[in-house]
Amino acid sequence: MKSYTIDQICEALEGALIGYTNVLITAPEQLDSASRTEISFIGHKKYEKSWESSQACAAVVNNYISIEPGENKAFIKVNNADLAMSRILKMFAPSLPKFSFDIHPSAVLEGTAKIGNGTKIGAGCYIGPDVKIGENVTIYPNVTILDECSVGNNTIIWSGAVLRERCHIGNDCILHSNCTIGADGFGFRPDPKLGLVKIPQIGNVIIGNGVEIGANSCVDRGKFSATIIGDGCKIDNLVQIGHNSKLGRFCIMAGNSGLAGSVTLGNGVVIGGSASIKDHTTIGDGAIIGAGSGVTGDIPAGMTMLGYPAIEARDALRQWAILKRLVKESKK
Repeated sequence: MKSYTIDQICEALEGALIGYTNVLITAPEQLDSASRTEISFIGHKKYEKSWESSQACAAVVNNYISIEPGENKAFIKVNNADLAMSRILKMFAPSLPKFSFDIHPSAVLEGTAKIGNGTKIGAGCYIGPDVKIGENVTIYPNVTILDECSVGNNTIIWSGAVLRERCHIGNDCILHSNCTIGADGFGFRPDPKLGLVKIPQIGNVIIGNGVEIGANSCVDRGKFSATIIGDGCKIDNLVQIGHNSKLGRFCIMAGNSGLAGSVTLGNGVVIGGSASIKDHTTIGDGAIIGAGSGVTGDIPAGMTMLGYPAIEARDALRQWAILKRLVKESKK
């Protein structure tokens, strides 16, 4: 079990220590659930009152927090408590699942596959012909990587993930359980004789460096060329990315959101949970699409959109306020 003194944690965070505690800290925890051997955080002044009833012996706090920690308790003041807490979580994180073999005897590797130094491959995996796996890659049990795929250095692929043929994953990525990269795009056309005719999807998926894709999410292969996920994008669970979509760098897509085919996102776009984006739509750099919104047209850079169909946030809030007032008045 990991444990640290308050001095060790303060040094790791490069923060300023206010007060002191001689308690050995054993874990991070929320304010209202923490025990006397645990550290928490205060990221906003509205949580200052919660500190009075918290059992935590210490907290990471923003510089503007005005309260005192109390007897045998301590604060570590930092510029950003949320970011600092992420470093503490890493300090206390348990070890990842271990491998008895670098390459498990039950894994199937085709003879033309190339595996980099330090890579570990779990039980029941299949690595197809002409696959290239970089160095220090971790592939957990029951992963399938089909023909001519490539996986960059230090990437982690969790159990059940599938990489279809000719897809490419960058360095330092994380693919969570049961995500599917490179499934066929949803392409059908009606034919009076044959019914719905399947349109071949002959492209692939290219994923940049530092990308994380959540459990049960799907990134479809392109119809002609590639579906592209830019460096640093973070994709939540249960997200659908349609064929030939292109995401810039550092985009965020929250759970249950989806892009139809040929959607283009600029850099730093944020898509809220359960939002849906119409096909052939372009969303500019830094735009924010609120949860549950439906985008039906292009969105300029930096805009915040809400509602269905999505409109500028200020207008949406004004409309909702008017509707609420009308409903209230109609009941009089």
